[in-house]
Amino acid sequence: MDLKPTGTQDPFGEQLPPLTPNEASIEADRCLYCYDAPCTHACPTHIDIPAFIKKIATENLRGSAETIFAANLLGATCARVCPVQELCEGACVLGSEHKPIAIGRLQRHAMDYAQAKGVHPRVTAAPTGHTVAVIGAGPAGLSCAGELAKRGHAVTLFERRALPGGLSTYGIIALREPVEVAVSEAERIAAMGVEMRTGVELGRNIQMEELQAQFDAVVLGVGLGNSPSLGIPQEEYVLDGLLYVERSKTELQSLPSGRQVIVVGAGNTAIDCATIARRAGAERVTMVYRRTRHEMSCYPHEYEFAKQEGIAFRFLTQPVQVLVQEGRVRGLQCVAMQPGAPDASGRPSPHPVPGSEFVLEADLIVKAIGQHKWSVAELLGLRTEKGFIAIQEDFETSRAGVFAIGDCIRAKGAASTVMAVQDGKLAAEAIHQRLQAGAASVAGGKHGRS
Repeated sequence: MDLKPTGTQDPFGEQLPPLTPNEASIEADRCLYCYDAPCTHACPTHIDIPAFIKKIATENLRGSAETIFAANLLGATCARVCPVQELCEGACVLGSEHKPIAIGRLQRHAMDYAQAKGVHPRVTAAPTGHTVAVIGAGPAGLSCAGELAKRGHAVTLFERRALPGGLSTYGIIALREPVEVAVSEAERIAAMGVEMRTGVELGRNIQMEELQAQFDAVVLGVGLGNSPSLGIPQEEYVLDGLLYVERSKTELQSLPSGRQVIVVGAGNTAIDCATIARRAGAERVTMVYRRTRHEMSCYPHEYEFAKQEGIAFRFLTQPVQVLVQEGRVRGLQCVAMQPGAPDASGRPSPHPVPGSEFVLEADLIVKAIGQHKWSVAELLGLRTEKGFIAIQEDFETSRAGVFAIGDCIRAKGAASTVMAVQDGKLAAEAIHQRLQAGAASVAGGKHGRS
C-alpha cells in the first residue's frame, strides 16, 4: 500500500517527534520570559508558561511539570491537541518578527518526563468528608474530578465507555494524541484518589436519583454524540466520522478503506477523517462542504495541513444522494450551491443552483458534520439553550445540585479540549466553595433535603 510520507515510519504515529533534551534546552533558551506574558493570557487554563519554560532551561523538569499541573491537570493532552497557533504560540511576542517559541512541544517535553518518572499532581488537602459524582471521563470530567480531589473531596468518576479519556481516547486522530497518552493521563487523575468506574451509563445502569442520594454534588461532563443525519437517500452507506476516527485508533487493521474517499464536512474532525483516509492509502480524498472556504469551522492551520496531505476540497457543494450499486458505494450525487443572505449563524446561507447536479465518484463516504446533543437534558428535565445544557455562572444546571461542564454546555464559543479542561477547573472551585460554605445539602442528597 502506497502511504504518503509523513516523516515517521508509522503513518498513524504522532505527527511531531518528541524534543530531545538538547533541542528542548535550546528552544527554552529562546524564551524572553515576559512579565505579564501574553502567552499565559492566551492560554484558557492560564498556565504560567514563562515559568515552566524557564525550569526546562535550568533542567528542572519536575518543577516544570508541577508548574503545568498547578493550572492544567491534562497538560499532556493539551500539549498535543491545543490549537497553539491560535492561542499561546499565536500570542508569543517573538511571532511578529521571528519564530514563536514552540510552547506546545516544550509542554509535551515536560509532561513526557512526568509520565516517565511518575510525577503526579499533589493532593495535600485533608479529606473534607464531602462526596462528588462526575459523569463522563473526558477532558472536562477528568479535570473537574482531579481538581476536586486536590481540594480533599472524595470523587467517583463514571464513564460509559470501556476506557476513560472521552474524545482524547476515541475521537482525536492518533497523529495528534495516541490512545496510550489519553489513558495514562486518566490514570494520573485516578492516582490522585479518584475512583473510576467504567461501563456505567447514566439512565441505563445508574440513575440520577441514586446519584443524588449518594453524593453531595453531581457533575455532568457527558460531551456530545455522533454525527447528525445528512437527510439524503441511502445514507446508511455513509460512515460516521467519529466512529471512523475511533476505528483508526482502536481497530486499525479493520478500518474501512477506499480508493476514492469523500468526507462531508469542514471542521477539525472532518480534517482528521480525510487525513486518516489519505494515510490509509486512498488515491484521492475529497472534502465536500456546502459553504465557502471562509466559513469552514476547522482551524486555519488544519486546512493548510490537509492541503499538504494532498486532500482536495469541493466548496459550495451539497450532497443529495448516495449512489449505490450491488450494495457498494459508487459515488455521491451533489448539487452546486450559491451563498445567499446571512442565516442565524451570521454566515451567508447556501442555496442550490437549479440544474447544477453532478456526481463525484467514490467508494467510501464519511460524514463529519458536527455532533448530536445527548438526550441527557431531556432525561433529567434540564433547561437547555440551543439544545445544549443551560447553566448558571457557577455551572449549576436548572436541577439543584447538578452541574454541567464541557462540550455539552457549549452553546456559545468554540468547543475545544482546553476549554473543557478549564470548565472542569472552574466548576470544581465553585462546587468546593459551595460545599465549604456549609451547603452540604447541595445535591439535596445524603446530607440534605429529604
